[in-house]
Amino acid sequence: MDRLTRERRSWNMSRIRSKDTAPELKVRSLLHRMGFRFRIHAKHLPGRPDIVLPRLRVVIFVHGCFWHRHEGCRFAYTPKSRVGFWTSKFEENVVRDTARRVDLEIQGWRAITVWECETGDEAKLALALEKALGAIPVAAGPLARERGAGRRGRARPKSGDRPATPRRPAAAPSSRS
Repeated sequence: MDRLTRERRSWNMSRIRSKDTAPELKVRSLLHRMGFRFRIHAKHLPGRPDIVLPRLRVVIFVHGCFWHRHEGCRFAYTPKSRVGFWTSKFEENVVRDTARRVDLEIQGWRAITVWECETGDEAKLALALEKALGAIPVAAGPLARERGAGRRGRARPKSGDRPATPRRPAAAPSSRS
């Protein structure tokens, strides 16, 4: 039996987001800092992946451990009430995830899954993403810039390195009467 009323449970469930979740935002922020540029929630791809790296033909799904059944994870528990309902729901999620992954691979995309529990330690996540994305150069291609470079590829001077700019002379007071 559920401890919450039907209305309160419905309200709680309506607040569970499917896009822009905290784990997804962490992964996106980290990828951006690593120099990768991406698209999000591509509607034209099967399963509407959370992150799409079009140039690399890689998609990244950021899955919640509970909903997508991360094996061996403490967050992938089964609720004690309505066990039959939850079991079938979780099985359907896993089957759908597998089918979407196969569809993407048929279309020539490489699919990577990042689990919610893996987003807690940013250093480990960065290493896992580097390993998963392989030896792909982070800043490759004609538009690559070095860190700190300006729009046209020129390195920006640090604030202490800038030459002092001469100040404009003070404007003479106007002689309006």
